[in-house]
Amino acid sequence: MAAPLARLPVVRWQRIQTSALRRHVHRRGYAALVLSGGYEEAGDFGRFRVNAGEVVLHDAFEGHLDRFRASGAVILNLPLPPGARTEGGPRRVDDLDRIVRLAEVDEPRAAELLLATTRPLEPRCADWPDALAQELLEDPDLRLGAWSEARGIPPWTVCRGFVRTFGISPARYRARVRARRAWKIIQGTARPLATIAAELGFADQSHMTRSVAALTGQPPRSWRHLPRSWRQACKSVQDA
Repeated sequence: MAAPLARLPVVRWQRIQTSALRRHVHRRGYAALVLSGGYEEAGDFGRFRVNAGEVVLHDAFEGHLDRFRASGAVILNLPLPPGARTEGGPRRVDDLDRIVRLAEVDEPRAAELLLATTRPLEPRCADWPDALAQELLEDPDLRLGAWSEARGIPPWTVCRGFVRTFGISPARYRARVRARRAWKIIQGTARPLATIAAELGFADQSHMTRSVAALTGQPPRSWRHLPRSWRQACKSVQDA
């Protein structure tokens, strides 16, 4: 059985000199603003390179690893409100200095300004592990054997190469994609859990329960007892 991801707190200011941070997950969503330096991130929403003046929006319980340049990086991490849109990939920050100044006195307002003024950038990584990750994000029912056969890459090469890039196997990556889809739907609707499990391709409701608990640390029914404000925020994201 694969070891669970390390669950780390969100550190507001980071000056990173190490070459890499192993794959980990944070319990709440946050924005990582790169003030200087840069790094490569490979996680649950793909792999991309991030430079100074850019930001990465992270969903709650999102797993990723980071590989830093020799110069390291200085990063400001801002907590995001529940239900914030967190599409993977780097985004350009229009007025970085203004957001940093505001964050020193009012982090929630700084996060709101950030979300309102960032622009998506094109991903800067493009090889077969990235292609596989993107296809798994689009279709968690993707058959890995058929995918490797269609590209003429032996299955063991696919597994080793994907683990080297993303820190987990393609099968585990796919399981996290499916669990995240279930988690979002569970928060945003009152549909029966068994129905959601069947629609998303789980073997049964128990399979979905284990998957959501592995992703978030809580079973599906617990997420339906959240405050109404959180559930409404999650529903707005699903309906957007």
